[in-house]
Amino acid sequence: MRRHKRWPLRSLASSFSSSAAEKVTTTTAASATAAFPLKHVTKSNFETTLNDLRSLVKAADFVAIDLEMTGVTSAPWRDSLEFDRYDVRYLKVKDSAEKFAVVQFGVCPFRWDSRTQSFVSHPHNFFVFPRQELTFDPPAHEFLCQTTSMDFLAKYQFDFNTCIHEGISYLSRRQEEEASKRLEMLHGEEGIDSSGETEDLKLVRLADTLFAVRMEKMLNEWRSGLLHGGNASSEFPRISNGSTQSMETVFHHMRPALSLKGFTSHQLRVLNSVLGKHFGDLVYIRSNDKDSCSQGFVVYTDSESDKENLMKEAKDERKRLAERKIQSAIGFRQVIDLLASEKKLIVGHNCFLDIAHVYSKFVGPLPSTAEKFVASINSHFPYIVDTKILLNVNPMLHQRMKKSSTSLSSAFSSLCPQIEFSSRSSDSFLQQRVNIDVEIDNVRCSNWNAGGKHEAGYDAFMTGCIFAQACNHLGFDFNQHSQIVNFAQNEKLEKYINRLYLSWTRGDIIDLRTGHSNADNWRVSKFKYENIVLIWNFPRKLKAREIKECICKAFGSASVTSVYHVDDSAVFVLFKNSELVWDFLTLKRQLESTDGPVSVLHPLSKILEGGNTGAADYEAYKEICSSHISKILFSDQAETVGVKSRTRPDLQGETERREENTVAVTHKASDLIDAFLANREEVETATTN
Repeated sequence: MRRHKRWPLRSLASSFSSSAAEKVTTTTAASATAAFPLKHVTKSNFETTLNDLRSLVKAADFVAIDLEMTGVTSAPWRDSLEFDRYDVRYLKVKDSAEKFAVVQFGVCPFRWDSRTQSFVSHPHNFFVFPRQELTFDPPAHEFLCQTTSMDFLAKYQFDFNTCIHEGISYLSRRQEEEASKRLEMLHGEEGIDSSGETEDLKLVRLADTLFAVRMEKMLNEWRSGLLHGGNASSEFPRISNGSTQSMETVFHHMRPALSLKGFTSHQLRVLNSVLGKHFGDLVYIRSNDKDSCSQGFVVYTDSESDKENLMKEAKDERKRLAERKIQSAIGFRQVIDLLASEKKLIVGHNCFLDIAHVYSKFVGPLPSTAEKFVASINSHFPYIVDTKILLNVNPMLHQRMKKSSTSLSSAFSSLCPQIEFSSRSSDSFLQQRVNIDVEIDNVRCSNWNAGGKHEAGYDAFMTGCIFAQACNHLGFDFNQHSQIVNFAQNEKLEKYINRLYLSWTRGDIIDLRTGHSNADNWRVSKFKYENIVLIWNFPRKLKAREIKECICKAFGSASVTSVYHVDDSAVFVLFKNSELVWDFLTLKRQLESTDGPVSVLHPLSKILEGGNTGAADYEAYKEICSSHISKILFSDQAETVGVKSRTRPDLQGETERREENTVAVTHKASDLIDAFLANREEVETATTN
């Protein structure tokens, strides 16, 4: 998938035609330039495809994945920014994974074939849509769509009807657990089958009274016909003229019964009340083969024990049907469960957001911190490799890429041109290339045209090809490879496995085994976060340069290193040291509480104009980013979340020192004000003289 650095987003989506979801395009080895053989999977062919995929994943050496989503950032300031600390960057990824939907999921198992000396790949393109499948699952799925993303989807002929109507739905593990608990609760209570629940139903409306009298008469005639050998008609006339309601004599669980059609749920409650008051041997049973509550049976039982058995049988059958519905609603998550259970090496490209989506959609709510997340994801997927890290960190591969982009498309063109263009290259680097075949539905081929880039299935294929080529140049001997000594445990990959980019912008790398950010090991950060002040809701006319000038006039020309815009309504000010942060926040608070002329004369007055300017330390920024709310302007976000202007919170071990220094710091702020006023008086005196 595409990754984006700045707002507004460019496209991130994949392209596929409306007919692509209904067919599998295959080619033969003899075809020189055939279409790329990618298998498209919708709910209509999901079950059969899943059965085949199980054996493919089990035999695979590694599995490449790629996801396509409906958006990336829910507000401009939630984009990846240069000053984002790794824990804040995780919160932004968390927000993205929670708010946007996955519309395509590419899965491509790769297996080494020693007979042909090539990898055999099996690219699958799954169409995914979070459809509500369970009637007892109260909340409907909601997700955001970015207009730029939807525009890109339409531009590349995305078939929205296929995605919505034919996309494979799913339940996360947490949702499955909650559905099962809900099911137990429903069947642990007395339902509409219990006459005790409805026999005291008061008939207020005249229509209900007339309906009850008529039903009593008709049921009595039908019961008498059964018991006394009368005419138990196989079909009753309609209840009233023009009505669609009817009753028909059938057998239900080997007992004589009336099949009810066209009744509303309220009418069924009135009917059940009639049964409870007048017919001890007749029982209402809800239909088990249809969802509508207007379907059901009135069943005759010949004893109290037979009645209890019938109700228990009906309850157990409804429970079994609901359990089958839950299992069916799991849907695409079965693919995720398959990948997790086989513990194969998962290969992605710049895939931290992909992995976060996998967790959010198919496991459960994302943990609140990066440390908790990586600990949990590591238990589900113990081996993950990011080809973008592999290309940037390995010296030989990095030199091969030279200064070209390490985007998926560029990397594929650089490392695998013979695959993309079906041609041989004179490049000595590519003379050592590894051959890759594609097999779909037992049809294997070696020659094809390039597929649709930014389509999840083809992107997963490209990712796997890059990884295979990289392993080849790392010195892998594929012929010595076995399932016992697998890719995930190969020492040549040890330093790259389970390390993902939290932020490509800053080069933050997080270790999935420890939860620690390794950014300092790869790229030295120029930010000291304790030196940062967040300022928001200042006059919109002020630019970063002007804000810096105002602060430097108050604290000295070297006090501020730089000022960064979060958006038009907020900035980060990087001070020279942390003491200046404390001084600035204290001075701001004192200026705002002073009614004297200093509020107009002081250099900070431009920033504080209007009286609504907020300021706080970096931890306030983290608090704001942790909120599920996403206002477009950062100042609105801070106000909605409720973060107030404040000084830095006490750090562990510094509380007593802060208390001792509070008076000194306050005096220092007062001295700054007095010095400014004294200087102004001297200037005015000199001018007058």
